[in-house]
Amino acid sequence: MHTLKVQGVTKRYDKVLAVNDVSFEAQPGRILGLLGPNGAGKTTTIRMITYITIPDTGQILFGDQRVSPKSQEIMGYLPEERGLYKKMKVGEQLMYFAELKGMPKRDAKEKIRYWLDRMGALDWVSKETNELSKGMQQKIQFVATILHDPKLLILDEPFGGLDPINADLLQDVILELKDAGRTIVFASHRMEQVEQLCDDICLVSRGEIVVNGPLNDIKHQFGKNTVMIDFEGSDDFLDTLTEDGSVRVNTRSSRHAEIRLLDGTPSKKVLKAALDTVSDITRFELVEPPMREIFVTAVTEQQGRQALEADHSAAQGGQK
Repeated sequence: MHTLKVQGVTKRYDKVLAVNDVSFEAQPGRILGLLGPNGAGKTTTIRMITYITIPDTGQILFGDQRVSPKSQEIMGYLPEERGLYKKMKVGEQLMYFAELKGMPKRDAKEKIRYWLDRMGALDWVSKETNELSKGMQQKIQFVATILHDPKLLILDEPFGGLDPINADLLQDVILELKDAGRTIVFASHRMEQVEQLCDDICLVSRGEIVVNGPLNDIKHQFGKNTVMIDFEGSDDFLDTLTEDGSVRVNTRSSRHAEIRLLDGTPSKKVLKAALDTVSDITRFELVEPPMREIFVTAVTEQQGRQALEADHSAAQGGQK
């Protein structure tokens, strides 16, 4: 199996620097989460990996070879936007995609039947795409992505439109492909799925990498700075702690809160404040931050640094 290596890649569109000197690796048998806010450069990076476009500088290798039309044959790309033909029947369409990847018709027929059956979609083989729900279409597009047994999988928001049962089914298949040694890049905004699936993380913002490495190492680096609390009664203590700058409340409801400790605030301060207002506490736990909090913190800090650098450059320019 092969490692995907993105090495010093830069891509510019006119005056827009979409990707700036980005480097990361996705390894066989592991899932890399490629994350970032809208406009971060994720889609441009994926388009370069799949050789839809090419970098201005740097290189992308799969194994020992640069990505190329030949490497496309052993890739499977599930884009965020569906690319199915609305008037074609499911079976005909999957056969067409399989033959584009060079599969013999007999092998393709067997694989189509196997994967449609596995995805609970065998009855749809004679239906046109426009007869299917969004979730059904997503499953068909996933089948089209893996039909030719690709060595590299790029999955962009693969769970879009799926209900929890079908999302679990898809997740099981993705984990099986990982265990079979496939190299998998998983792009998503759903941080809970990132934590469940990904071994490694590459977080990009404004075209630059802000966090990169094994997920567990990244969480350890951020430390145990998050309190999870379940309670009964008034949540006024959250407002008090927020107003004095001790914490940031990431999520809250009438019975639960996820709280980020700021500037060295001890967890016992949160506990004491809660005991003053709530009638009962059923959970109080100091934990490593969830991926959503890491995402927000890293992106906010990077954008803040860029704003300060821009202000400094402007001030220096004004002095000349």
